Amino acid sequence: MGQFQLYFQLGIQHILDIKGFDHILFVVALCAIYVTRDWKKILILVTAFTIGHSITLALATLKLVKVNSDWIEFLIPVTIAVTAVSNIFSPKPSSGRGIQINYIFALFFGLIHGLGFSNYLRSLLGKEASIFQPLLAFNLGLEVGQLVIVTITVVVAGLLVGIVGVNRKDWALVISSIVLGMAVMMMIDTKFW
Repeated sequence: MGQFQLYFQLGIQHILDIKGFDHILFVVALCAIYVTRDWKKILILVTAFTIGHSITLALATLKLVKVNSDWIEFLIPVTIAVTAVSNIFSPKPSSGRGIQINYIFALFFGLIHGLGFSNYLRSLLGKEASIFQPLLAFNLGLEVGQLVIVTITVVVAGLLVGIVGVNRKDWALVISSIVLGMAVMMMIDTKFW
């Protein structure tokens, strides 16, 4: 297996690993207010998150940025909770054009989540001579893993809202409330306290 393929697969596996469900929760919270026809908004949202995530993952892996990991482990569930609360107060996506506030949140929260992955990736890279290709492959793998989560979330929402007849607002409120509860439990469980 080539180096690119190895790190690509590690990125996918890392996102889809149920033991690290914080990232899955965040992506589900990001998508909770959307249905299938909102695919362009979802793509922009996930891409904004990935851009932020990639920036800090690269900076931290290159040791240009160093942040206390206990803080990051606390801030990650905070980002999940803030996203869920935002959905609860605004359970439908904005219909306006231009940059929406949730895109800015996704970019900013991506910066925080990228710091959370940096220790894992740094330990994988070890003494690699060049980290550009592994870093790119890992980030692309993360993006594909996120798209898998997005697809599942949006398809389930589409089935329940579009076919079964569940109210779109109710769907967003229930999913966001569940994610919020789990995020609060994660915040309580962090070493930060």
